[in-house]
Amino acid sequence: MLNWDIKTVALDSCNYPSRLRLIKNPPKLLYYAGEMVAEENCLAIVGSRICSPYGKETALEMAKKAAQSSLTVVSGLAAGIDSMAHQAAVQAKKRTIAVLGGGLDFQSFYPKQNLRLAGQIIENGGVLISEYPPKTKPANYTFPQRNRIISGLSLGVLVIEARIKSGALITADYAKKQNKKIFAVPGPIQSSSSRGCNLLIKKGARLTETIQDVLNELGLDCSEKPESSFLKSDNPKELLILKLLGEGSLNIEKIIEKTKINAAEAAGIISSMELKGIITDLGGNNYGINR
Repeated sequence: MLNWDIKTVALDSCNYPSRLRLIKNPPKLLYYAGEMVAEENCLAIVGSRICSPYGKETALEMAKKAAQSSLTVVSGLAAGIDSMAHQAAVQAKKRTIAVLGGGLDFQSFYPKQNLRLAGQIIENGGVLISEYPPKTKPANYTFPQRNRIISGLSLGVLVIEARIKSGALITADYAKKQNKKIFAVPGPIQSSSSRGCNLLIKKGARLTETIQDVLNELGLDCSEKPESSFLKSDNPKELLILKLLGEGSLNIEKIIEKTKINAAEAAGIISSMELKGIITDLGGNNYGINR
């Protein structure tokens, strides 16, 4: 779907998101495309636009399991972690909410590379939201402003990879002011993309390794739904690759090196596994399991 109707909902409407109404300075009018829901349990998942394969893999896994645990994933539809979070929810056929920093019309839509993903969000019962009217181009000030909506819609904010100065930390700061729970995935101390998360943990954010950590902290009476093991395949070479990727994402060259499968055959198997939805291309020829 690359064509959608833009509607509005006012602050005093019964269809206005109830949690968002409670924050300081809530938008008086929301523009939206898709299905607006007033009452739902949401988790914001945000992070760096420039992220590592570790960050992408973690975002895909966390968002998918959040969606499968009856949480609506909220993010900002930016490149990187945000896109991975929305993509995981869409792949799980679950609702997700994308909050944009500009108008929802095609001319103002940003980033253009996510137009298709935006359409998939709507097709899966999700919604695109903005406080800005159509024909409003995004600007430096609009993104921090929209971050208060991302946290405001949610029970808590999960940060996956963020630099010390980043929009994800602005969202976490809004969450703190709104008395929302803050969660952060730890990362390597050498990685600049993990320093923001590690700083949040130092300041009291819940160190998060699984979505169950989030559910426990939020006190939600729902658990991850069981799913068949991802280490299943009728092809022994696929199974070999899956066992390797079960320990973490790998570059195709490392896969070839560790499995001893010749390069041409490995490339064919990986392409087939990707088409089946077993594994995911994390960029730069790095692959991870689509858990």
